[in-house]
Amino acid sequence: AVVGAGLGGSAVAYFLQQHFGPQVQLDVYEPAGVGGRLATVTVNKEQYESRGASIHALSLHMQNFVKILGLKHRREVAGKSAIFSGEHFVLEETDWYLLNLFRLWWHYGISFLRLQMWVEEVMEKFMRIYKYQAHGYAFSTLEELLRSLGGDTFVNMTQRSVAESLLEVGVTQRFVDDVIAAVLRSSYGQSVLVPAFAGAMSLAGAQGSTWAVEGGNKLVCSGLLKLTKASVIPARVTGISLHSSEGRSLYQVHYEGSEGPGSAFYDMVVVTTPLHPSRSNFTFENFEPPIADFPGAFQPSVTSVVHGYLNSSYFGFPDPKLFPFASILTTDTPNLFFNAMDNICPVNISAAFRRKQPQEAAVWRVLSQQPLDKQQLKTLFRSYYSVQVTEWQSYPRYDAAKSLPPIVLHENLFYLSGVEWVASSMEMIAVAAKNVALLAYNRWHQDLDKIDQKDLMHKVKTEL
Repeated sequence: AVVGAGLGGSAVAYFLQQHFGPQVQLDVYEPAGVGGRLATVTVNKEQYESRGASIHALSLHMQNFVKILGLKHRREVAGKSAIFSGEHFVLEETDWYLLNLFRLWWHYGISFLRLQMWVEEVMEKFMRIYKYQAHGYAFSTLEELLRSLGGDTFVNMTQRSVAESLLEVGVTQRFVDDVIAAVLRSSYGQSVLVPAFAGAMSLAGAQGSTWAVEGGNKLVCSGLLKLTKASVIPARVTGISLHSSEGRSLYQVHYEGSEGPGSAFYDMVVVTTPLHPSRSNFTFENFEPPIADFPGAFQPSVTSVVHGYLNSSYFGFPDPKLFPFASILTTDTPNLFFNAMDNICPVNISAAFRRKQPQEAAVWRVLSQQPLDKQQLKTLFRSYYSVQVTEWQSYPRYDAAKSLPPIVLHENLFYLSGVEWVASSMEMIAVAAKNVALLAYNRWHQDLDKIDQKDLMHKVKTEL
């Protein structure tokens, strides 16, 4: 059984079938729609991503999903971004790459080069995971996974802030306050106190090239589930109880569907929905020792998709025709009521599509911590036709937990969503899904040489 049909659930179903073979029977429980947080909203008969919008170029699992499903990359529509302090723009992008570099250097010295070197070093080590997974290696804890990639340094990066790590490598406080804060507010809705590893992943996405799936990123989830022929059960799982039969564990999954409560038995269960008290009222029965509560909390996040006319004079441009930005990030300023906003394109982009001019009514996605009130909407927009609000518990509150959640809850009971406490992105979830599938397979076949191996770089080289 797989609990949840978001990206984690659909990816783990696909990988489990890849490893165990087509005879494996997969039931996927999902009370809402397939796709989880990868959702779209409809404005004027066009669909727009409401969250989970962009994928980093180096996301190899996501790239592979798109390829095997015959999906396409969405056409890029260029647009400039800027960072707003609540009073003025502290940094503005231009059409000229060299001028952008010059501006960064003029404002911040070589801080941006130091940042780039730091992020590249983390990413280079992180990319080792694909080699390990291609050779069938898996990890039973998040700490072991991180240690195999970057030693204790990577584990420590989940315990100290991104600000602290960057100041240490010579990035200036001003660069952290202006640029790093703006990127983290737009990606995680949090401050520069998020852990260094989560910060590095977010910053890699901000400076590398990104892409999205034509027709919407959620097509990856429905496509993978169709490919695996998994049966999707429209029910909410309420708990799991442990039983044993002929000396092996059996897991009874209890659920609530439209027909009322029900249950079914499984050899193996993967939970891909968050198990934190604020997010679920999941019960575990008959486990000895009992499965402990998961510490930590989630960050509330609000996405408002607004179809309207931007109030460019709030940003210092009385003439809307002259407003040059498609995306606005913000610094950590007390009176700012939104984290970021961008002029978004539909999930299906025709060859003739052009981005709306700033004086025209466009579709803007505004990210904030609280729902926007009428006055705040009036501040950002001269007038608007529609506002669609999605409130969700998006990311872990990264300052709230000091230890990483477990992957193995019991012999053949696995927890996938804990990876979000390391960093949260579509690719991190896909990496965790592949790890859980390999771990389940290696444990089932007692292939312990493939779990938590030390010095893997050396092993993989000799295997090659």
